[in-house]
Amino acid sequence: MPSERKFWSEVPPWIFIGAVVVLLPISSWVTFDKIKRQRENSIQLLIEKGAALIRSFEASTRTGFMADSFRENRKLQKLLFETARQPDISYILVAQDDGRIIAHNKASLAGKHLNLTYQGKELDLKRIAGSGRLFWQIIHEEGGKQTLVIFRRFTQEASSLLRMQISKYDNRVLPDAVLQLEKAPERIIFVGLDMSSVEKAGKIEMQDSLISGVVLLLSGFGGVILLFMIQAYQSTRSSLSRIKAFSDTIVENLPIGLIAFDSSFRILSFNHVAKKVMQLPDNTTGKEARALLPGEFTDRIQELKYGIGMVEDQVECTTPQGAFLPLQVSAAPLRDEENLVTGYLCLFKDLTEVRSLKREVERSRRLASVGKLAAGVAHEIRNPLSSIKGFATYFSERYKDNPNDLNIAQIMIKEVDRLNLVVGQLLEFARPVSLSPKRVELDPFIDNCVKLVSMRARERGITIATVFDDAPETALFDPDKISQVLLNLFLNAIEATEPGGSIDLNVTRPVGSTNLVLTVTDTGCGISDENLAHIFDPYFTTKASGTGLGLAVSHNIVEAHGGEIRIKSIEGEGTAITLVIPTKAEQTDHDKKLLDSGC
Repeated sequence: MPSERKFWSEVPPWIFIGAVVVLLPISSWVTFDKIKRQRENSIQLLIEKGAALIRSFEASTRTGFMADSFRENRKLQKLLFETARQPDISYILVAQDDGRIIAHNKASLAGKHLNLTYQGKELDLKRIAGSGRLFWQIIHEEGGKQTLVIFRRFTQEASSLLRMQISKYDNRVLPDAVLQLEKAPERIIFVGLDMSSVEKAGKIEMQDSLISGVVLLLSGFGGVILLFMIQAYQSTRSSLSRIKAFSDTIVENLPIGLIAFDSSFRILSFNHVAKKVMQLPDNTTGKEARALLPGEFTDRIQELKYGIGMVEDQVECTTPQGAFLPLQVSAAPLRDEENLVTGYLCLFKDLTEVRSLKREVERSRRLASVGKLAAGVAHEIRNPLSSIKGFATYFSERYKDNPNDLNIAQIMIKEVDRLNLVVGQLLEFARPVSLSPKRVELDPFIDNCVKLVSMRARERGITIATVFDDAPETALFDPDKISQVLLNLFLNAIEATEPGGSIDLNVTRPVGSTNLVLTVTDTGCGISDENLAHIFDPYFTTKASGTGLGLAVSHNIVEAHGGEIRIKSIEGEGTAITLVIPTKAEQTDHDKKLLDSGC
C-alpha cells in the first residue's frame, strides 16, 4: 500500500488534467452526437410511418370515391376516425386549401378553420397543395407533450374516376355534379403522431449513451494512465539500470572497503577492497559476518542493533591469519520507507599505510630537527678547526726535521681537512639550495665532469663511457650544482665497482619531452632492498669513510631544479641512477636576460 500511495503521489497532476481536457470533449461529443442521431432516426421513422399512413389512407379513399361531396366527406370522416384509433396517432384531418377542415377524426372539429403555423409563419396551404413534397414539423403542446405533424397534398387521382362516370353518358352532356368535381378545391391531409414513445426511447437511449460516454471516458482515461504507467515503468527501469551500473562502478572503484549486511548481519555484498583487506573467499555472500570477519570489527558493527544512529571509530583488529589490522570504520543502518531497519552498510579503511606514513613524517621531522641542530654545531666547530689547522701547519714546519713529529702534524692537518669537508657538506645540506641557471653546452660540460674523476677511475682500472642519445646541444640549469651531483654519483659508482668494471653515462631527451635525462650506470655490487629505501636519508652510508650526506645533498639539488632522482639496483649486478631535469632545449628571451644579468 505505501508503494501504491507513493506511485500515485508521484504522478504529475498535469497528467490527470491533460487526460480530462482531451478526453472529456471527445467523450461528450461522441455521446451527444449519438443521442442526436438516435433522435433524428426516431423522427425519421415517425415521418416514414406518417407518410405510409397518408399513402394507405389515399388508397382507401380511391376505391370508394363518389361524386356526391356530402357523402364523400362523411365517408372520409368515418375513415379518419377508424384510422386514428391506431396507437401513437394523435389526430388525422383533411383540410381544403382555404383552411376549412372538411374531415377530422374528431367530428366536432369538422367544418372549423385550421389554425397552424410552419417555421414561425402562418401556414401557406395553397403553396403546400401546389407541391407534391412531404412537410413535417414538431409542435410543443401544453403539458410538455410533443406531436410530430406530417402533411402534404391529399390526392385521389380523380381523373380516372371521372372517366368512369363519364363513360355512363356516352356523348351526352355531363351532369353538373361531375363538372363540380373537376372544379373542387385542393385538399391537404395532416397526420399528428404522438412522440411520447420517441421521447421515452430517447431517454433510455440517452441514459445508455451517457453510460457509454462515461465508460468511454473512463476507458480513455485508463488508457492514458496505462500509457503513462508503461512509460514511467520503462523510464524507471532505464534509470534504475543506469543508477545500478553507476553505483556498481562507484562501489567497485572505491579506494576503501565496503560491506553490506542484512538485518541478521549476514554478508550481502562487498567490493574488491573489502575482499583484499579482509581476505574474504569468493563464496562469502549469505554467510554470517562473525564467521569470516575479525571479532573486534563485528563487535563494533553489531552495536548498531541497539539503536545507535552511526558508528565511527578506529578499530584494532587481528585477522584470522594473526596479522595486526588497524581500521577506520564507519557504519550505519539501512532503512526502508517505513523507517524499518533492513540492513547495515559499513565502510572501512586500512590504516596500515597511513600509520606508516605518519611514522615516516615524524622521522623526517626528527631528522630535520637534528639537521638544523647539526648545522648550528657545525658552524660553531669551523672556527676552532681553523685554529687547529693553523697550529698543525706551524708544528709541521717547525719540526720538519723530526720525522715522527712531522707525521703527527700532517695527520692532524689531514683530519682537520676531512672534518672541515663534513662540516661544509652538513651546512650545504641544511641551508636552502640557491640556483643560478645558465644556458649550458652539454658536450663540453659532460666532458669536464668526466675528467674530474677519470684519474681516480683509471687508478682502480674502471672505464667511463659517455653516450649522447638524441640529446639537445644546450640546456638550461645550474652547471655548478649539476656538476656536483654528477661528481657525487661518479665517486659512489667508482667506490662500488670492482677493478675491471665499467661506468656509463647516457645523456638523452625523450621524444616529445623537454626533460634532460642523465643516467649513470655501473657494474658494481648493487644496493640491497633494505638499504635502497634509506639512501637519500642524511648520514646514511654503507662506506667506512662516508659521511652519508652526498646523495641527500644531490637529492635536494635535483628537487630544487624541479626534477627527480630514480634508482634501480640489483644486488650483485649493479646500479642505475637517473636524473630527470626539466629544462629547455633552445635558448629563449628569458634565458638571454639571465645570461645578460650574469646569472
